[in-house]
Amino acid sequence: MNVVITGASKGIGRSAAEIFAANGCNIFICSRGEASLYKTTEELLNKFPGVTIKAKPFDLSIKEQAKEFGKWVLEQTAKTGNGNIDVLLNNAGLFEPGSVYNEPEGTLESQIAVNLYSAYHLTRTVLPAMMKAKKGHIFNLCSIASTNAYKNGGAYSISKFAIYGFSKNLREEMKPHGIKVTHVIPGAVFTDSWAGANIDPKRIMEADDIAKMIFAASQLSPQACVEEIVIRPQLGDL
Repeated sequence: MNVVITGASKGIGRSAAEIFAANGCNIFICSRGEASLYKTTEELLNKFPGVTIKAKPFDLSIKEQAKEFGKWVLEQTAKTGNGNIDVLLNNAGLFEPGSVYNEPEGTLESQIAVNLYSAYHLTRTVLPAMMKAKKGHIFNLCSIASTNAYKNGGAYSISKFAIYGFSKNLREEMKPHGIKVTHVIPGAVFTDSWAGANIDPKRIMEADDIAKMIFAASQLSPQACVEEIVIRPQLGDL
């Protein structure tokens, strides 16, 4: 299997890369941070020397770079002998807290660019090849903020509602083409988004929890599609 993961240097993306690599998949990853991306790649290669792991830094909030990453992925997967993209995890995202009435000018634009446009432009770049192969599975990292407004959510929540809408629409479009689409809707996960928040790690979920669910959904028969993965902390949302 060829697995493509964005925002893969840490958090959910890193955990997903690890579980797919552990199961013998070829991994193609990107993130904005070059140093952290290559460090992650080195660690994964040392841990799983038997699989192909390729990485290249891109800022997917920039339309041209999202397309370039997609083209790079298609070139790389062609070298594996299995040119198809079997799994695409649109995980790249950014949380900027605030409220609609007082968040800084430009917050909505930056949140939409990272949390929606990155997935939109990358997906559009690789979809023709996936549709030609008539198979593949796209996972879009949404959020509980995609379905429920909450205090201090502002532009972030708006952007997550948007990617949820994108994902639901894509699911309908891809049914005749043999391509599965899953909306991943987690509550609070202990990642860098919670840095400095003084949250007890045991109160919220681990990145591995989400990665395990994504991997499990990717292993079903071709005739079965998990449309949504909703997963919350045991004690509920914060």
